[in-house]
Amino acid sequence: MSPMMAQYHAIKADHPDCLLFFRMGDFYELFFDDAVQAAPALDIALTKRGRHDDADIPMCGVPVHSSETYLHRLIEKGFRVAICEQIEDPAAAKARGSKSVVKRDVVRIVTPGTLSEDSLLDGRSANYLAAIASANQQMALAWCDMSTGSFAALDVTASNLINEIERLQPGEIICDAPLLEAGAPLAALFGGWASRLAPSGQVKFDSSWAERQLCAYFEIATLASHGQFSRAQITAAGGLLDYLNLTQKGAMPRLEPLQSFAANQALQIDAATRRSLEILTSQNGGRAGSLIDAIDATVTQAGARCLADRLAAPLTDAGAIQTRLDQVDALVQQHVLRAELRAALKGCPDAQRALSRVNLDRAGPRDLVHIAAAMAIASQFKAKLANEEQALAQLGAQLCPPLELTRELSQTLVDTPPVNSRDGGFIRANVDAELDRQRTLRDQSRQLIVALEADYQQSTGISNLKIKHNNMLGFFVEVQSQHASKVPIGFVQRQGLANATRFTTEKLQELDEQISMAGERALAREFELLAQLLTAVKAEHEEIASTAKILAAIDVAAANAETAQIWRYQRPDISESAQLTIEQGRHPVVEQARQRDSADFTPNDCRLNDEAGKIWLLTGPNMAGKSTFLRQTALIVLMAQAGCFVPAAAAQIGIADRLFSRVGAADDLARGRSTFMVEMVETAAILNSATAKSLIILDEIGRGTATYDGLSIAWAVLEQLHDQIRARTLFATHYHELTQLRSRLKTLTCHQMRVKEWRGQIVFLHEVAPGSADRSYGIHVAKLAGLPAPVLKRAGNLLKKMESGEAPILVQKPADLPLFQASGQVADPSAIEEPAPGARDDQAQFGAVLLNKLAGIDPDALSPRQAMEILYELKALAEPPDDD
Repeated sequence: MSPMMAQYHAIKADHPDCLLFFRMGDFYELFFDDAVQAAPALDIALTKRGRHDDADIPMCGVPVHSSETYLHRLIEKGFRVAICEQIEDPAAAKARGSKSVVKRDVVRIVTPGTLSEDSLLDGRSANYLAAIASANQQMALAWCDMSTGSFAALDVTASNLINEIERLQPGEIICDAPLLEAGAPLAALFGGWASRLAPSGQVKFDSSWAERQLCAYFEIATLASHGQFSRAQITAAGGLLDYLNLTQKGAMPRLEPLQSFAANQALQIDAATRRSLEILTSQNGGRAGSLIDAIDATVTQAGARCLADRLAAPLTDAGAIQTRLDQVDALVQQHVLRAELRAALKGCPDAQRALSRVNLDRAGPRDLVHIAAAMAIASQFKAKLANEEQALAQLGAQLCPPLELTRELSQTLVDTPPVNSRDGGFIRANVDAELDRQRTLRDQSRQLIVALEADYQQSTGISNLKIKHNNMLGFFVEVQSQHASKVPIGFVQRQGLANATRFTTEKLQELDEQISMAGERALAREFELLAQLLTAVKAEHEEIASTAKILAAIDVAAANAETAQIWRYQRPDISESAQLTIEQGRHPVVEQARQRDSADFTPNDCRLNDEAGKIWLLTGPNMAGKSTFLRQTALIVLMAQAGCFVPAAAAQIGIADRLFSRVGAADDLARGRSTFMVEMVETAAILNSATAKSLIILDEIGRGTATYDGLSIAWAVLEQLHDQIRARTLFATHYHELTQLRSRLKTLTCHQMRVKEWRGQIVFLHEVAPGSADRSYGIHVAKLAGLPAPVLKRAGNLLKKMESGEAPILVQKPADLPLFQASGQVADPSAIEEPAPGARDDQAQFGAVLLNKLAGIDPDALSPRQAMEILYELKALAEPPDDD
């Protein structure tokens, strides 16, 4: 094995779960299995380099200067990449001997949750790293966004952990290994999140150790100065910190003080509800068609992330919600000011992520220019908002841009630095005398040589004396042979030619050296000045980070005001009551889709309170708009508690503590769950977690099983919601029999989706009205879906027979359910047509034979084949059924 391959294997052995980017000159090379995996993933050629164990060594590589592009592809495909750099000058290795290898080491492990480069990140979404740990029989979740510095922890249970994971959408999850062992609470819990789990065997999860590490990191004596934390929260946060240290190789990011996040601080939304309401992503996993896609008018990346965080975790504190609404309200009224703010913000760079790169020592001049630009805008806003109304003045007062640093950055750095800082040219002229001198030597060498040449011509009297240059001698003075006697003593001969003599002087040698080194010295001086600026920015970290966060909040407030004005959204009235009144409510996503199709959206009212009825039982056909109405009600509450204006003429929102939405049907084949099983699991979660302050949206409970099973479940669920939970509820169903419960459940009221029949067709009015639908119009909808005409005709005939009690069914409807007795929609058994006398005798004879045959059968002793044979025998005894 060659010394270089020995070095490669030693480094690779320490990072077996990563692709190793092995630096060789201007390329990162990958070898062996790493190359075999990476080549197709990157769509690059797989080649070979040398041999090992009598076999060719597979190899592929990517240029260092464009490595971020390739890293992005690998991270997207789930790879982790260890960056192995040359950590010494190749000349130093060569000096140790011809067989010496340049020292190399891994300087960073690139993982999905530890990205900092803009090219690797989605600017409009947070990139969370999450950690799960337990202590004292309690479990906690900690998370941070290394690219912005946010850092928090929350106590969780196995039942609500996935809900929090769905809220955060982390790029990567680390977990204390015992929690994932067979039989542990989380062993089979992650489902679709299993691919985000990172190897955490080297991560330390210990509460005492974690507390010491957190205190050392934040340079505090006790964590009590940051708040009260459970042992589980400390353990999870310490494990997260340890993972950052492992992956960043000691170059730790600057995180905000750890915050203890209480579950009741935010509207609790379970995973199923998030998927159903399509808050941040639509059902297909993309942004298009989601709530945020419809209402996001932010003009900065930080603002977009702030809005996403607010929609993912709406508030439950009325005062904090009112503060956000006050800011939006002020900017709705001040449309000129809003336009000015938004115009300025369009040029505001992402200072949060630029600052993170500064603290990770990965920043370049462009990051500092971005910080300076953002702080300059913040300075303007601070002055502009100072005299505005209270909500905006308070927001402006929180801006604290470091003015002196902003001035220094702006005056020192050029407006548009080069992409690659190694190209130089990012420091302005006339900022540093030494830098200007070196640049003059580098850029004006010809003029300096011409000036010295003229000086020598004058002092020697040799008019044709020339200063020339070649690669062997450098700069030299050339004098024709006939004038050689005129050359002064200070001129030292370097070379004699047939017709000329070449000399050098001390002054020319100095100038030659200065010119040849000027480029390197100028670049080195630029980096010295850059290092000073980076140190200055780090010293002002708190002020810059705080100001960047407020700029994002201003962007969100202005964006919400812009959306409100464009789409006629109104300010909701927020209270701690249990009421929910929405006048002329609209679905924010569907409304925009309808407008794109040049169609109108039909608004509807919703009143859920003790007087109007806390539970609405909503009936009506498919396609009539039930699901849209249900979801729009939930989204209006969510938007209101997030601090947004809402799509309604008016809204009085009593703050909800939990939001549940069970709308639509889907299976979970990966975990062996049918559609009905998924429905029941989600319904169980609602009944076990909802409180009187919750808002519950339920659609078609029980429709995934047999009719009587489903109806019984829906009936029991409705009673539980009314009698025990007493939450505000919209309950949509096709079980019209449930409307009979309105006489017994006093806070239940019946509403219907209005339809109009015209010439055998139905027209969906999309209006919610009091009352109940008398039928589901299923066959009409089936016709719209394109079922063949013979099927529709046959279904229509069968429906008429069933409604008249003449249905050709084998099992008679039971008459012992009080609900059916009350509904009057089930045919009386006595109304079923009696068979003719001869047929009655035949049926009696058949019944006797059947009973005799069945009496001699032991079901437990039958094989499947025997059971099938008996079934055919019984079938042969029966007369062929009538064609009708």
